Amino acid sequence: MSQEADLQMVKKVQKGDRRAFDMLVMKYQQRIAALISRYVKDSHEVQDVAQEAFIKAYRAINNFRGDSAFYTWMYRIAINTAKNHLLIKNRRPPGSDVELEDAEFYEGSDGLKDHTTPENSLSRDRLESAVYKAIEGLPEDLKMALTLREFDGMSYEEIADVMETPIGTVRSRIFRARESVDKKIQPFLERAAV
Repeated sequence: MSQEADLQMVKKVQKGDRRAFDMLVMKYQQRIAALISRYVKDSHEVQDVAQEAFIKAYRAINNFRGDSAFYTWMYRIAINTAKNHLLIKNRRPPGSDVELEDAEFYEGSDGLKDHTTPENSLSRDRLESAVYKAIEGLPEDLKMALTLREFDGMSYEEIADVMETPIGTVRSRIFRARESVDKKIQPFLERAAV
C-alpha cells in the first residue's frame, strides 16, 4: 500500500468506513509496536500503548489533511503516546532512541559481524557499546534526526515533517550527528583494524 493508497484509505475512514482504518492498522501495527518498544520495555505495555496510539489516531483522523504521509502522522502520535505513557507511569523516556541491538545496522559495522573468534566478538561488543554511547550523548535534535534516518529509514522530507523543521535543518542535523558518532567510534575502528 503506497502513500497514495494510504491517503485513499484515510479518506474512506473520514467518511465513516471503519474497515479502511483496520487496513491501516494491519499495515502499520508491527512498525508502530517496534517504535514504541524503544521507549516502553514491557511487551504487554507496548501492545497497550500501540492500541492507545491507534485509538488516538482514529479519533483525530478528521484532522489528517494529507500534508504528510499517514505513517509520518501516525509516527508522531505513537511517539507522543509512548512518552506520555512513561510520564504517567512516573518514568522518564530513555536517553536514547536507539537500542544496543540496533547498533549492528550502523553504517560501517559490516566487518564486525563475524562471531568466529572471541576477539572479533569482543571488538564487536566494544564497538556496539561505543556507538550506543555516542548516539546517547548526542543532543536530542541530532539523535532524533539520525535515528529516524538510519533506523526507521525515513526520507529527509518525512523527518522534516516529524520534527517540524526545514529539510535543510534535517540534513545539517544528520550530518552533524554522523560526524560526531564517527569521531567517537574512530579509536575502536582503528584498534579493530590492527
